[in-house]
Amino acid sequence: MRIVCVGGGPAGMYFALLMKLQDPRHDITVFERQAADSTDGWGVTFGGDLLGELYQGDPDSAQQIDSASSGWTGQIVDVQGKQVQHAAGDGYTIARRSLLDILANRARGLGVQVQTGQEVKSCSQLPAADLIVACDGVNSRMRNAGRAFQPDERLHTNKYIWLGTSKVFESFLYSFVRTDNGWLWAYAYRINAESSTFIVECPPATWLGLGLDSRPARDGLALLERLFERQLDGHRLTGNRHDAGDARWLNFRTVTNAHWHDGKIVLAGDAAHTTHYSIGWGTKLAIEDVIALSENLGRYDDLGAALHSYEKQRQAALVQPQNDAHFSAVWFENIARYIDLKPGQFSTLLHGRRSPLLPYLPPQLYYQLARATDNVMILRALRSMVGPRVKTIRRAHRQPESGEKPAVTDAAGRR
Repeated sequence: MRIVCVGGGPAGMYFALLMKLQDPRHDITVFERQAADSTDGWGVTFGGDLLGELYQGDPDSAQQIDSASSGWTGQIVDVQGKQVQHAAGDGYTIARRSLLDILANRARGLGVQVQTGQEVKSCSQLPAADLIVACDGVNSRMRNAGRAFQPDERLHTNKYIWLGTSKVFESFLYSFVRTDNGWLWAYAYRINAESSTFIVECPPATWLGLGLDSRPARDGLALLERLFERQLDGHRLTGNRHDAGDARWLNFRTVTNAHWHDGKIVLAGDAAHTTHYSIGWGTKLAIEDVIALSENLGRYDDLGAALHSYEKQRQAALVQPQNDAHFSAVWFENIARYIDLKPGQFSTLLHGRRSPLLPYLPPQLYYQLARATDNVMILRALRSMVGPRVKTIRRAHRQPESGEKPAVTDAAGRR
């Protein structure tokens, strides 16, 4: 096939190389609007499950991604200096630029044509193709130009800004800071041995009260550095391209589409769906989209059947992540409901924020239910460990039935 990918992010690049591996005769071109040495964003988070999928899809690029990634272990919830540490929770991060370079170089090595600095505004700019894959992000022009996709968008109320810092956080950090104008908080996690991602979020009233709507970008970052001085240990904050002037406050948009394909055009990644950054699954889901797309294209001889199967498969797979992302975003949009709890209670509800029950129950009641559930789970775990041992002891000491030879045991009662 002649394939064109619009958008050279992780989804577009990984799809291109997968299709070349599937059949080297495919003629594939990737168009990316940004220059080769430019990218938005800082670190990309993912789990061991995605790394396993990458090894299965292409061991060559997976090994490079694995080597270029850093791990973080545990989580810290910090509310005005009062910390709750959680040993559970770990993951991987890689610099977005490193990830894109690995995938682009691998794709080029397989024969994919990659054209950077090429902004595609309409299909009329594209060469003749049997398949057009729109991986051009949340503001997808390919999607917005069509009528069949029927996109639906929800603009979230909180403001957020995506930053970086030279402070390296060994554990994932949620840090909440009180100001005279309300609360704001940061999500921080290491990218590599030299830097971390630092996302700041706050309600619109706090954003306006601090004057972040009108301050020049550099002044706004200077204010955030003062507010998070303890967490940053004197390290600076920088914008998307390591430039304070490129730091922009945004409102997250949740995008869904009734349909993911129209004729020979198919959506993937943020063009097809977005999930709130507070669950950290954006890149994972985008890559899983194109894995499924390539598999369906290899399974069906008919393009329409392949795209229909892909759409249904991925829409079904996204139901739970989209629900999780929705309730996570709602929890942070209603932070005032939980922030006055004791640190341990607040941390428990933070980690339970994906529950659909939480918005409808009093926070204290939900906390008590969560504690009771944890206790039951602990008891179940103990029973699963102790149960087989108890049964063994009982078998060792029971009286033999008529005609049965007694079990031979040692002094400890072991068979």
